[in-house]
Amino acid sequence: MNGSTASERLMQAVGESPVSEGVARTQEYLYGPVLRWVRHTPFNGRIAGHSLHPILTDLPLGCWISASILDLVGGARARRSATLLVGAGIAAAVPTSLAGASDWTELRNAEHRIGGIHALGTDIAIFLMTGSLIARLRGRHRGGALLALAANAVAAGAGFLGGYLALTRAAARR
Repeated sequence: MNGSTASERLMQAVGESPVSEGVARTQEYLYGPVLRWVRHTPFNGRIAGHSLHPILTDLPLGCWISASILDLVGGARARRSATLLVGAGIAAAVPTSLAGASDWTELRNAEHRIGGIHALGTDIAIFLMTGSLIARLRGRHRGGALLALAANAVAAGAGFLGGYLALTRAAARR
């Protein structure tokens, strides 16, 4: 492992971790019906000839990052727009997650375990963003903005793992 980057060592640790294996098995159990269904839908990317998941991630992430920018610099008059962007990002996360789930069913071994941790991170980000939307709709904009910032941080970490799978391991071309 001499000469390997910190990123490579991290991916190896995640891919070999028994915790990652446990997360992957738990997700297979919890999401089993969805995973079996999604493999036979257009979310599998066969129509396009490549994975749809990496392309679709731009939609929720773009909405959520834009909402946080509005939260930070837009002031009170940007709250409605930020709330709309959070909601649109949650809606866009549904097909994005389904496409990712379809891809994940094709992965094996370390890639499958890394994908399981990636999926857990995206689930957490979606739940945090849903909390952000609820807080905003209840007039608790500051709390909603803080939840959105936390969600964006978690999504960035999950995206790091997904980017490794898609770009370094070429999992998006399968």
